[in-house]
Amino acid sequence: MSFINGKVMLQHAYENGYGVGAFSAHNAETILGILEAAEEEQAPIMIQVGQKVIQTLGMESMKALIDIYAKQFTIPVAIHLDHSRSFEQTMQAVQLGFQSVMFDGSARSFEENSSITRDVVQVAKALHIGSEGEIGKIGGTEDDISVDEKDALITTTEEAVAFVEATDVDYLAVSIGTAHGLYKQTPQLRFERLDAISKAVQRPVVLHGGSDVPDEQVQKAIQLGVAKINVDTELRQAFTNGVKETFKQNPDEIVLANSLGNGKDYLKKKVQEKIKVFGSKGKAKDL
Repeated sequence: MSFINGKVMLQHAYENGYGVGAFSAHNAETILGILEAAEEEQAPIMIQVGQKVIQTLGMESMKALIDIYAKQFTIPVAIHLDHSRSFEQTMQAVQLGFQSVMFDGSARSFEENSSITRDVVQVAKALHIGSEGEIGKIGGTEDDISVDEKDALITTTEEAVAFVEATDVDYLAVSIGTAHGLYKQTPQLRFERLDAISKAVQRPVVLHGGSDVPDEQVQKAIQLGVAKINVDTELRQAFTNGVKETFKQNPDEIVLANSLGNGKDYLKKKVQEKIKVFGSKGKAKDL
């Protein structure tokens, strides 16, 4: 097991032209599926703890589960708090020993967002963990947090620079045409804007809404400075399909190790696919 600073992990990816998969976990089987996939591919990963699982299982319980299961594995892991909407919750994650935290103030005014994010960044730097902030709104639904597609704002280079200057956040989530969830039509990422932002802020960029984005677009985004790609919806979909397949084969199945285990195997294959797309396969040895 090797828990490492999220900033160290993403800075290495940023400097070496690959992406780290930030995979959301929801229960014991999804944690194991993510870890097993990363171990087999020898890829560094982030395991994300999001708002939905915090509401259901609790932040402390999920952190403890990941800690316990990670002992069996050798690959570098950073546990990341995703989409925290409060300073207090972010500090709880810090106190629990997360290696990376995100305060998402994108729904607030620029001043309020940058002020709280700056406070989070100062704590994170003092404790040698990574910090993520967001400027611009990303469409779709994430753990019951919805932003109408029409209100999803493409981040400007100017506001990205101003936000980084105000906060010194380690990695920056921006809106460049992705959405949370699955897409009704093929997304078209704003590569010119991503390129401009990446060159201006000179630090890793985070791609939220990474599920269902065509592989070639993700790979181009990585070339332009994206170092962290969030994947949740496709993993939940894969896990659910695996469970469904169990009952399709045997409607009377009541052994949870079989149905949930099949869900884990489906999710694991999806994580392995993503690791290969992101170019992080085999990078564990370098961290």
